Amino acid sequence: MRAHGRAQRAALRTGAALLAAGLLAGCGLLSSEPDIDKPADGRPGDVSAAPTPTPTHIEDSPKAPELPSDLTSQRLDWKRCTAPRGGNAPGSAWRCANVDVPLDYAEPSGETLSIALVRKEARDKGRRLGSLLFNFGGPGGSGVGILPRSADAYATLNTRYDLVSFDPRGVAASSGVRCRTDKEQEQAHRNIDMTPDTAAEEAAFIKDAADFGAGCERRSGTVLPHVGTSNAARDLDLIRQVLGDEKLSYFGFSYGTELGGTYAHLFPHKVGRTVLDAVVDPTADGIGHARNQTTGFQRALENYLKDRGQDPKAGSERIARLLDRIDRSPLPTDSGRELSESLAITGIVTPLYSASSWPALTAALDEAENNGTGNGLLRLADSYNGRDERGRYDTQNHSQRAISCADSRARPTVDEARALLPEFRELSPVFGPFLAWDTAGWCAQWPVEGEHETPETSAPGAGPVLVVGTTGDPATPYEGARRMADELGKGVGILLTNKGEGHGAYGSSDCVTSTIDAYFLDGKVPADGKTCG
Repeated sequence: MRAHGRAQRAALRTGAALLAAGLLAGCGLLSSEPDIDKPADGRPGDVSAAPTPTPTHIEDSPKAPELPSDLTSQRLDWKRCTAPRGGNAPGSAWRCANVDVPLDYAEPSGETLSIALVRKEARDKGRRLGSLLFNFGGPGGSGVGILPRSADAYATLNTRYDLVSFDPRGVAASSGVRCRTDKEQEQAHRNIDMTPDTAAEEAAFIKDAADFGAGCERRSGTVLPHVGTSNAARDLDLIRQVLGDEKLSYFGFSYGTELGGTYAHLFPHKVGRTVLDAVVDPTADGIGHARNQTTGFQRALENYLKDRGQDPKAGSERIARLLDRIDRSPLPTDSGRELSESLAITGIVTPLYSASSWPALTAALDEAENNGTGNGLLRLADSYNGRDERGRYDTQNHSQRAISCADSRARPTVDEARALLPEFRELSPVFGPFLAWDTAGWCAQWPVEGEHETPETSAPGAGPVLVVGTTGDPATPYEGARRMADELGKGVGILLTNKGEGHGAYGSSDCVTSTIDAYFLDGKVPADGKTCG
């Protein structure tokens, strides 16, 4: 789900919120020597080479402007990291820096943005392979905040790679987009029905969506037209150059897979060892993504119900009836806030990301159904929405929506959303109405035109890209991984299937983890179609 300043799109918030919270845990150990003499097959090139200027490709531009040398030859000033907003400063092994990138790549000598970076150097410096860049999803996740918190999951990779992440343009410390105050977000959660049932509720829903976009334009109008994924991919290539890497080694989760696929399309000959885990379907437009997510979340809910010994159809209908009751009469909580239907849906979505969180869903549903109170579901929704106990919200949903709407041209109308309701209810009586209406509200009257219907990820000439899909992934259904592998092209997209539950396979499957470690550390490309689990 995503939010108009209210509940967020579960699909792409995952990587940032949930992977950092411990979904990724533990790595296999691998100690064999890699062969790094053949960079053409997707392995790292000569990482000791000095950075060299590489022209940045601008789509549909017959002559792409080259980046000026004062950008490509920057020297980073690595310093001890300060605490990110709402978090703690990472330990002494971490260093932070900033790299300047063009605000507009069509005018590379013009105004610049500062992109925040974080790094932990490889432990075995004598066998260092280079930098491994991470994007944890969102869009809008702060890599500077997430990577230090989740780095234990990548300890094996850190033996020979510098672990590096960043706040993409428009996110957190990198000119983060802000659209609303905390008070305005709280009012929207309280007052806006995200599954409107009357003409008045529909009008309020769309007005609130338009107000959100207008707030983004007022507060962040300079960067708003430039925060799309293709520009973030160009930033990745400039970061690669400044770090001194001949090729980009990259690990992307959830939305980070779209970013990685976009990079591979724009810079196929700079693709090094690349893994895309929990893959966003590159062939789906806005409505297609909503349809995929409705299917994926319903599939995960049914797997949860079966695990609890319940009939999936009857259990789904029971939860749908609970949501209808909450829509008519919100549940009280100990905090004095009410649990609305929209917050309840968000609370149900949150623990579906990982089977280890299913007991929390059981407890929260039991409380709502039997006690008539919403404390558990509200806590889960607040965690997902980035709200702390003092009522302060993070800005990921602001950046998420700005990036999504800069990417997608889709602007479905209320009538089009309403027409989707029968199909989406059939796909899921629990999540269908919410996600159908969301298609109309997400980019309603957005002040910036979107770039494309679907992202381009074909990458002829690129090295092998390992594409990892989990059969029970609720937010980025498995079918998207197959389509990404196909779109990347024959010999480029290498599909690895994880038979399991949850959003993201690395760290949750020993087989997947050891396969990815062997690829990153030894350059061992698995057979296309390998299955784990």
